[in-house]
Amino acid sequence: MPTPPMPLSLMQQAVDCLKRYGSESRAARELQIPRATLQSRLRKARQNGISPTPFLIDPPPDATLPAEAIIARRKQQFAHLQKAEKAKHLIPVRVAVDGPIGISHFGDPHLDDDGTDIARIERDVNIVKRTPGMMAANIGDGINAWVGRLARLYAEQSTSEAEAIRLYEWFLREVPWLYCLGGNHLAWHSGMGVALHRWIMSNCATLFDNSSVRLELRFPNGRAVRVNARHDFAGHSMWNTVHGPLKAATMGWRDHLLTCGHTHTSGYAILKDPATALISHAVRLSSYKTFDRYAHEKGLPNQDIFANAVTIIDPRYSDDDPRLIHMCFDPEQGADYLTWLRNRKN
Repeated sequence: MPTPPMPLSLMQQAVDCLKRYGSESRAARELQIPRATLQSRLRKARQNGISPTPFLIDPPPDATLPAEAIIARRKQQFAHLQKAEKAKHLIPVRVAVDGPIGISHFGDPHLDDDGTDIARIERDVNIVKRTPGMMAANIGDGINAWVGRLARLYAEQSTSEAEAIRLYEWFLREVPWLYCLGGNHLAWHSGMGVALHRWIMSNCATLFDNSSVRLELRFPNGRAVRVNARHDFAGHSMWNTVHGPLKAATMGWRDHLLTCGHTHTSGYAILKDPATALISHAVRLSSYKTFDRYAHEKGLPNQDIFANAVTIIDPRYSDDDPRLIHMCFDPEQGADYLTWLRNRKN
């Protein structure tokens, strides 16, 4: 049964009482009705042209979307995010090169730092360029990218921010990259750092993420090798520099290769999963930043063994065969071995 319309007399009574007492609370008390009832009568009065003021105000529409529209948008956003995250869990990479390949993993370059051995970076870049079957990978922190209170450190280095970006662009465009991470230094720049990296990498046809990528290299003969690369893995130990990636492999990441950097220390470990017979290689790369004021001030021990390690993958062998992956801790040695192995296969 429809609700009967409110009598005009009640509307007028509410308006008159509000005019007389000046507040809704006082008017409601005088009329001996709840304040919500008074407000309902006042709304009806305004809708019928009865107003306690000499003018009428039509309130503007609310700027916030209705709940239904927000829910619809959020559902679309979540579906898109879910699809993207599932795709990132293990990214398939088709290897177009027949036979063994090499991955030259660059530790934190810090290209613009005065303490960085830029000649060594140039040497390693040239080795990758001239070696058939070899590609590059970068574990992050390509440049210092100082921000906030750390921006004062630009006054202590000879390379300006603009020159740093130019060096970074050179570095990323010189060689074929399998993947390249941003690292915590680029993460400091939030959207700008990631946008810069994406803009440069868009011309390199490779994979970029600020913190991690996980790939499955699919070889022409059907073999698949998984690479799990992070700027750093969770977990550190004063006794073992490679504890983070080794812990990840032990705790369930069944990948052939786990690489990281960040701490400017080096380490390598190899282990076998007894359930699947998979052999995993855990590697921590140090940095090309040879002289580090921060490490000197903190008294950090020098545990720099290698800033670049070459992973040589021979797809002829199975997961439990130690010949599937061979590590060389110098790019030149890695290039020589890869060249010999490819020529021997041919």
